[in-house]
Amino acid sequence: GPVAEARRQLPPLKQFLIDKDIVSIPGTEEAKVEESPPYNRQNSAYIDIPGPYEKGLPSVYYISPPDPTWDKATQDGFVPGKYDLLGTSVHEVWPGHFLNFLHANRAQSIFGKLFVGYAFAEGWAHYTEEMMMDAGLGDTVGKDAAEMKVGQLSNALLRNCRYLSAIGLHARGMTVAQSEELFKTECYQDAGNSKQQAARGTYDPGYLNYTMGKLMIRKLRDDWTKGDRTKWKAFHDEFLSYGGPPIPMVRQAMMKEAEAKAVF
Repeated sequence: GPVAEARRQLPPLKQFLIDKDIVSIPGTEEAKVEESPPYNRQNSAYIDIPGPYEKGLPSVYYISPPDPTWDKATQDGFVPGKYDLLGTSVHEVWPGHFLNFLHANRAQSIFGKLFVGYAFAEGWAHYTEEMMMDAGLGDTVGKDAAEMKVGQLSNALLRNCRYLSAIGLHARGMTVAQSEELFKTECYQDAGNSKQQAARGTYDPGYLNYTMGKLMIRKLRDDWTKGDRTKWKAFHDEFLSYGGPPIPMVRQAMMKEAEAKAVF
């Protein structure tokens, strides 16, 4: 099942980062993978990471099973394929949230340690999905590379729908049913995920930060490296070294600009 497959995926993903020299990995911590508990299944996958002052606690990458009240077809559609799950493992662990917090928990700034922002955390994790494909992750699966790329694009579409749904539900009169239909018809999500994502949008309008954060990070990388891919590791290490403040503040520091501003 997905939990066992995710456990298998993590060591090769970590090794890929090392082999390709994409980003530094501080510390020796590893993330566990478990099925999410019944009281916390509002998303298909997520990770619980100890803070900088918590000692001896593991980081746990949780994967949610389908809701048993759904019909069989909806349950089957909810279970991710292997390469869809690989994109999730990139997002949640290597080099997404887990690596972000390995750096953040060691940041020199106390603010950066304690207050990792929504756009920084989710923007980074979402950015890494595309970045890893650009770095050659698809080459590791041979003939299935195209399928993996489609999975990455599908997950990007999901985040675009979150962006539109958040604005629609909270500012433009969109109903939950219309949001659910948006996820189905415009972003090609299965019925279970569409229902789940529309419901999440009612109480988490900030889930637009996945797309917004990714776009700001990608723009900052392009401006900082001037298109030189040999500088990606240096960029990633410096970006993560700040912990997790608002991305415009990170941009101001890295680009030595006079004021903090959001640039997409």
